[in-house]
Amino acid sequence: MTKDLQGAEAHVPIAVLDDDADLAASVARMLARCGHRARAFTQPADLLAALEGADFECVVSDVQLGAMDGFALAEAVRGRDPDIALVFMTAWPTTSHAVDAVRRHGGVDYLEKPLDEERLVAAVGEGRAWAQRARQRGAALAMFTRREREVLDLLVLGHSNKEVAEILAISARTVEDHRAAIMGKSGARGLAQLVALARGEGA
Repeated sequence: MTKDLQGAEAHVPIAVLDDDADLAASVARMLARCGHRARAFTQPADLLAALEGADFECVVSDVQLGAMDGFALAEAVRGRDPDIALVFMTAWPTTSHAVDAVRRHGGVDYLEKPLDEERLVAAVGEGRAWAQRARQRGAALAMFTRREREVLDLLVLGHSNKEVAEILAISARTVEDHRAAIMGKSGARGLAQLVALARGEGA
């Protein structure tokens, strides 16, 4: 069962998941008061099903969810869309869970209930910004071939054309050709713009 607090016709960038319906709705309202449209869910399966037609940027999920915990949900979400940011919340915080949330599952934050509204809003804002950058980067890189992306990744790490050629076992001339193609497709005028492009900041 889901509850859309802002209207189904509007883009809703945040999903809130908690098996306590009142709490899920309360968190969604809290975010809405701060300018973030949110949709509340009580079942992981409903949220995962909604991913097919939604464009979520951030999922705020409880860790303890019964049959599927928040970390298993995170893996399922990322399997469907790797560019969705994750924020975890729990009434039973542990150090191991906090480490898992950030290192293993790429969570933006690990929040203890009752939630601190300021910290929640900051985490969601950070998560949405990360998701938007990731999607901009994906859209930008989609214009390149696989080899061009490999060359770009090495160039933005600071490797010279000669070093790129050695790493990829291709000729320096081929690297130059790929670099010219990357510049032409992206409109970038130098390495600084290529770095920005690779970070999802635009050329």
